[in-house]
Amino acid sequence: MGFNCGIVGLPNVGKSTLFNALTATAAAQAANFPFCTIEPNVGRVAVPDERVDNLAKIAGSQKIVPTQLEFVDIAGLVKGASKGEGLGNQFLGNIRQTDAVIHVLRCFEDADIVHVENSVDPLRDADIIETELMLADLESLEKQVQNLERKAKSDKSMQPQFDFMIKVRDALAAGKSARTVKPANEDETAWMAGFMLLTSKPLLYVCNVKEHEAATGNEWTKKVEALAKSQGTESVIICAAIESEIAQLTEAAERKEFLDSLGLTEPGLNKIIRAGYKILGLQTYFTVGPKEARAWTVRVGAKAPEAAGVIHTDFQKGFIRAEVIAFADFIALKGEVAAKEAGKMRQEGKEYTVADGDVILFRFNV
Repeated sequence: MGFNCGIVGLPNVGKSTLFNALTATAAAQAANFPFCTIEPNVGRVAVPDERVDNLAKIAGSQKIVPTQLEFVDIAGLVKGASKGEGLGNQFLGNIRQTDAVIHVLRCFEDADIVHVENSVDPLRDADIIETELMLADLESLEKQVQNLERKAKSDKSMQPQFDFMIKVRDALAAGKSARTVKPANEDETAWMAGFMLLTSKPLLYVCNVKEHEAATGNEWTKKVEALAKSQGTESVIICAAIESEIAQLTEAAERKEFLDSLGLTEPGLNKIIRAGYKILGLQTYFTVGPKEARAWTVRVGAKAPEAAGVIHTDFQKGFIRAEVIAFADFIALKGEVAAKEAGKMRQEGKEYTVADGDVILFRFNV
C-alpha cells in the first residue's frame, strides 16, 4: 500500500466524479444533490511508475506488481458539520482513519450544477471545510486535555505531553490548524499522531476546472496555489470530467492521443500521486527477479530494516544486510549480474538510508 487519502469537500464540487475516474469504477454515485455519497467508498489504484516496467523488461520478470494508492470518497461536508449538520459527525470520523486529506475545490462556473453556497469561491469553500475540521479537533482535544491533566498531576513524566497538547489546543482555539504546530522532536511527533486530529494530516488541494482550463488553470486556481504555498502544502489542477473520459480508454495510445488533443502531458491522477507522495514524505524502492518486479513504498529517511519490514515483519526482525543497486545503474548495465560485476552492487547494513529508486535484495535470518 502506498498511502491512503480521504477525498473531502463541499457537496457538488466533483469529489465523487473524481473518485469514480481515479478508481475507474462507478462505486460512488455522482449526482447533482448533496449527500449522494452515503457510505465512504474505498478504491485502490495502481501507482503509475515506468521504472518498474523498465526493470521488469531487463530482468524478464513474469509479473509486474506496482504499489497501490487508496482513495476514500467521503460525503460532502457542509457548514456546521462539526456540530452534526448534514451528515457531519459520521464522516468526520471517517477522515480520521486516513493518512492525508485531498480537498477538492470547485474552480468552475456551471449554472446546471448547484453549489451549496450558491456561488463559486474556492477560497471560501476551503475556509468552510478547514474551519469545520478545526472545530471538530478542538472539541476532541478538549476532552483529551481533561484526561491527560489528571494523569500529569500524578505522573510528572506526562507533563511534557500535557504541555504540548495545550500548545496544540491553543492554536486551534486561535483559528489555526494543528499542522501549524510543528513537533520539535520524535516524542512530540508521536504525541501529535496519538491525538488523531483532522487538521494535523497532510493536506493537498485539488482544483477541479473545466476541460479547456485543465492545462492552464484560471484565476481561481492561482488563488488556491497561493493559499497552498502560504500553508506549506501543494495544489494540483485537474478536470474530473477529463479524468472520467481517460478512465474509459484502455489503450495507452488512445490515452496519449486524447491527452495531446487537450494540451496535457499526463492524467491528473499522476499529478495527485506525485503531490501526495511529496506531502507525506514517501518514496519508492524495487525488488526485481524472474518471477516479479515489484514497487514498494517507504518513507523518506527510512533505514534498510524498516524498508525490509514493508515486505514482511520477519525481514525486519531478522535483517542481516541489504544488497543495493541504484536504479540508474541497473538500467545502464542491463541487470543485476552486470551491475554486480561492475562493482555497482553495494552491501549495506542496518544504518543505510534507502534512496528513491533503489533496487534491493534483503538478506535475513529468522
